[in-house]
Formats: sequence, C-alpha cells, structure tokens
Amino acid sequence: MMKARILLAGVFASAAFAVHADGVLRVTAIPDESPTELQRKFAPLGEYLSGQLGMKVEFVPVTDYAAVVSALTADQVDLAWLGGFTFVQANTRGKVVPLVQREEDTRFTSRYIAGTNSQINKVADLKGKTFAFGSVSSTSGHLMPRYFLQKQGIKPETAFRQVGYSGAHDATVAWVASGKVDAGVLNASVWDKLNEAGKVDPAKVKVIGSTPPFYDYNWTVRASLQPALQKRIRTAFLALDPARPEHKAILELQRATRFVPTKAANYAGIEAAAREAGLLK
Repeated sequence: MMKARILLAGVFASAAFAVHADGVLRVTAIPDESPTELQRKFAPLGEYLSGQLGMKVEFVPVTDYAAVVSALTADQVDLAWLGGFTFVQANTRGKVVPLVQREEDTRFTSRYIAGTNSQINKVADLKGKTFAFGSVSSTSGHLMPRYFLQKQGIKPETAFRQVGYSGAHDATVAWVASGKVDAGVLNASVWDKLNEAGKVDPAKVKVIGSTPPFYDYNWTVRASLQPALQKRIRTAFLALDPARPEHKAILELQRATRFVPTKAANYAGIEAAAREAGLLK
C-alpha cells in the first residue's frame, strides 16, 4: 500500500510540474480587443519570452473571456493575460498564480463616453439613456464601472432605458460613434490608444467621466506549472527595461512603463464588487 501511494504521488508530481509534452509554453489573453490587435501586441513579447526561457512560446487565441478562464484552470494553457475579474474567477477555482502586472494596473480607471452631440455631459445625465458595457466578464468594461455607478445610486437595469454588451472596448466606442447607443464605458488605456491612433472621431464621441482607480490586468500562470519556470517567467517580465530600445518597443505595445510583482490579495476589492453585483457566486 505504501509503495502504491509513493508511485501515485510520483505520477501527480510529474503531471503537476510538466510543461506540455511538446515543450511549448502556451499563452492566451482575454479578447478585449480584436484578434488581429491581440496578435500584433503579443508577437514581440512572445519572441522575447522565448529567448529568455529557451523554449517555444505560442499564442492561443480564444473566442471569449470565459474560454480563457476555462483553458487556464483546465491546464490547457500555461500563461494568460487576465483582467481583474477574470483573474478572480480563475482564482476562486484555486488553480492559478498571479505573477506580474503593469505598474499602470495598480491604479487603473475606465472612461464613460457619450455621443458628442448628445445632451449627456456627466454621469448623472445617463439616466434614461441607452448604454453599452463591453464584455459581461470585463473588469474595466463592465464590473467596476457598474459597481461605481451603483455606488452613485445608478442601477443600470432600472436607471438606463436599455443596457447592451458590445463584447469589446473598441466595439463600445463604435456603438457610441454610430449612435447605436447613447453612451458607454471602456478601459481607459484602450480609449487613450484609440485616440492616439486617430480612431476616435471627436465630432462623434466624447468623455463624460472616469471611475475611481482600481487594480486590473495581470499575467497569471496555471498553478501546476513548474515553480522554477514560474519564477523565470516572472523574472523575464520584471527585466523589461524601458531604457533598452528593444524592451521599450515591447513595453509600448503592452502600454506599460514597466511590470511589477502582483499577488491575489490585490484583487480582493474586485472580488467584493463582483459578489455585490451578483456576478460571482
């Protein structure tokens, strides 16, 4: 019996510390932007990680936020770019380890936007209007903006004439610009990026407010990944130095000044908000 237990423990240990049999580190990300944009952002980072880790790194696209959580907690991928809420969802299953986040994610915000020619000039003016969140599982495109709206006495389902979910931050801007909805909310970083790229028409869309800051995105690994490899991945992210041109290009694509260590406790506020909103059982 003792020998059997030892053998069984060895099997579990091998499974727990194994990378995929083909030696590939599989990486995915919540689809908060278009698939082509996610691939573009990841390519230089994936090449960098491959060089630092001495192994092939492969990006695995997914269709929705829930698929990222399922893939990571089922050990189908090794490393994932998660929003605060998707991290909380994965963490409640007890199978993940958060490694790093952008320094900007320690004080993240969302932007409330509206049609430029509308009479909506502040958040209080949203009552009775049509409104778009991003994905239901988005931290900055749904959960935290909803939480802060409710703190102001604005419950979306009763305060707004209609509530929709665009599925992604850039889609929310498109909905508002086209007049499909009167207003919406999105990730502040994506809003800034779209403006810098000239993809927001100021004649059609304007900012009417921002949320208070909160913790958001992070890079998280499956808990069964070898501890030594987890450490090497964290070290690789922390080593990205904006003073080095090749690193600066990677950081700029990630919209990061630098990466810093993170921990599950940072997301206690998001977990509390999700439970209060009835989005986490």
